[in-house]
Amino acid sequence: MPMTSRMGIMLLGASLLLTACSRFSVDNGYHSPDESSSPYTSFTIVYPGGDLSHKQGVSTTIARFEQSHPNIGITEGKESGTGSYSDYLKTKVAVGEFPDLIEIRDTELFASAGLLAEMPEELLYPFLSVEKVNGKVYTLPLERTPPQGIIYNKSLFQQAGIDSPPRTYGQFLSNNDKLKKLGIVPLVVGGKDLWHMGFWINKFMIDEVYAKDPNWNYKRTQHLVSWTDPEPSRAMELLAGLWERGDVDADYETTADGQTASLLVSGEAAMLFSGPWMFNQIQSADPAFSYGFFVLPDEAGHVNLAGAPSANGWAISAEAANNPAKLEAIQQFLTFFYDDAQYSDYLQAVNGLSAKASAEDEPMSEAMKSLMDALDDSHTTLASQMNNYGGDNLLPPMFRDWFYKKMMKVLSGGESLEEALTEADQEWDREVQAMR
Repeated sequence: MPMTSRMGIMLLGASLLLTACSRFSVDNGYHSPDESSSPYTSFTIVYPGGDLSHKQGVSTTIARFEQSHPNIGITEGKESGTGSYSDYLKTKVAVGEFPDLIEIRDTELFASAGLLAEMPEELLYPFLSVEKVNGKVYTLPLERTPPQGIIYNKSLFQQAGIDSPPRTYGQFLSNNDKLKKLGIVPLVVGGKDLWHMGFWINKFMIDEVYAKDPNWNYKRTQHLVSWTDPEPSRAMELLAGLWERGDVDADYETTADGQTASLLVSGEAAMLFSGPWMFNQIQSADPAFSYGFFVLPDEAGHVNLAGAPSANGWAISAEAANNPAKLEAIQQFLTFFYDDAQYSDYLQAVNGLSAKASAEDEPMSEAMKSLMDALDDSHTTLASQMNNYGGDNLLPPMFRDWFYKKMMKVLSGGESLEEALTEADQEWDREVQAMR
């Protein structure tokens, strides 16, 4: 039985055990249409709450929608963003509270469980592309996949005599040494939030593994490769090396992702590895703060980015799709969300890249231009984070968070890297076996 089917059966089984489309016009203003004759409808919505800009962008759109659609109510979920969002959704399945509209990350897992509805075709037309799962479209992208890189304090770089972005990873480490000689901590890391650690883990996994072999997950399941092989071993050696060198702020385990912008602005660290969604948070913390952005090359000087398209995005639950009134209300919200005026405000809130085909060029900050230049460079290799591969390359459902926690233990000195990678093979096989 394929891995996706087995995962689907597991999730669907938990759900069953514990739980006994027409085209419409866009309302793109802030006025209230005359809907007094329409019956009241409500639906629930959940989205990750860890990134403050994203949370603000979505909640603002919801508030505007409810104001202009008084016959539709939306109940927002309370996901905090401090733990695993996927685990949060799995808990919702288990207690019979799976939301009606979900910003989904592990799309194939939940789609294979029968928990998601195929996206109505009339909602697909505005997008540059939509990713299919099992041959069907289940999601609408919130934005073009945003790559990650280094956001840096220009003033501290100038003090350290760093006048240009590194051309290799070795030069990056040399720059870190220059900063440390002045008593400047090179990197702030929001290790309190598990998902933030995924930025760094996936950066090195993409450089050493996925940019070279996008079918690595499938090969691992087939025992053709191992976590102890040179490529993944080297990836995690590079990760651990940053901590061993003292390049990371010592308080990383108690630092939340939401604190990283203020620590960067205050000069407590020179750099932050994150994405463009942080630009607005930095500017809010200090409008006069001078910062730049560069992508972090690998040891050979190649640029590999986690910018490949994914099936992440808004998804409609299968249960909500079977309720005509609720489905109509959700479709109205999604149409409202992607209306040019509302969508533009959302993208400004998260500093995101439009996923729509009709997107117009807008003025860009210097940092955003640097990011776009790297993203559109023909020499850049676009890959995905380990959990964003699908089909035969789908990651075992619990492995990502298990591995993130395991690497946190390695970085804190609680376990050797060799032991962790050996256990990674065992955990992968255990999860695959459990699904058979």
